[in-house]
Amino acid sequence: MTTAASLPALPRECTFDPEDWAILAQHWYPIALSREVGDRPVAVRLLDETLVAYRVDGTAVVAHDICPHRGVPLSLGAGDGRGITCAYHGLRFGAGGRCTAVPAHPASKIPAKLHLRTFPAVERYGLVWTCLRPTPEAIADPAGAAVVPRMEHWDDAGFQQINCPPIDIGAFAGRQVEGFIDVAHFGFIHVDSFGDPDNTVVPDYTAVPNEHGFSARYTCTVSNYPKGTKTPPEGFAWLRHFTVHLPFTATLVVHFPEDGLLNIMNAASPMSARQTRMFCPIARNFDTDRPVQDVYDFNQQVFEEDAAIVEVQKPENLPLDPKLEVHIPADRSSIAYRQGLRRLGLSHFFTA
Repeated sequence: MTTAASLPALPRECTFDPEDWAILAQHWYPIALSREVGDRPVAVRLLDETLVAYRVDGTAVVAHDICPHRGVPLSLGAGDGRGITCAYHGLRFGAGGRCTAVPAHPASKIPAKLHLRTFPAVERYGLVWTCLRPTPEAIADPAGAAVVPRMEHWDDAGFQQINCPPIDIGAFAGRQVEGFIDVAHFGFIHVDSFGDPDNTVVPDYTAVPNEHGFSARYTCTVSNYPKGTKTPPEGFAWLRHFTVHLPFTATLVVHFPEDGLLNIMNAASPMSARQTRMFCPIARNFDTDRPVQDVYDFNQQVFEEDAAIVEVQKPENLPLDPKLEVHIPADRSSIAYRQGLRRLGLSHFFTA
């Protein structure tokens, strides 16, 4: 049983239950597109913690977005690829968040307490990932191979790598992920993008537990082509393979005609208990010569359709007690997801 004395220090104005925050903070989340983190400091937010991301000699650094001298956000400062400077007094910070210069006292020894509080940074799938309270296993794996969720086909030959702009959603990350893996809403929520209101029957499928969550293979005749574009072969069965990596990442591999494969990662980054930034790297082996803007536009349309529903769900929390909402057979993935979150030890915020 976690006690108050054993809990880590919480961010200011934390919106999570302390025990749930301590569990969630041990997991890895994307905080920015790699291409957006450059020489200048970038402000980001994760689990109510204010962070700053910048680069030193090409390597990403993630730190607490507070100058230890007088508490000014470092994201207001400047950078040059070798470090960043605080906007207030010009203190300079470099690799590993170390303070390298104090302009008011250039000849004085810099005390260790001026170094920034930093967090591990791993770049994978065109995203910068971090963890606020890494486990000993994660610390021993600086490359993040065992802790960052896996995405199939990203590095496979013949596959195009696409990083869509992130989408901000005014809802809890768990609700957003559950919407992504839901298979019964296509013909109602996505009628303008790809869904078919005359094809809403959900065939039987099974959620299979694995080490990090579960997977589910779902076959139906609902096309994945954007409305008004291509027509699939008559009777083509679309296989959609969902894989959930707890707590808030899921991937979907869609099998297209002519051996086409599309892998979408839905990486929900919980900025707070009510705000989520959704990152979406995509890998595909077809239409690789088409403008990526088409992918950006279709992806945004689909996720905005989802967001319109997710943002009005009540309760805003994700009820983990199975008695708090009614379920139907099409909800097998949702039920498996909620069971997985309970196995992580989460409960306080989600059942209120």
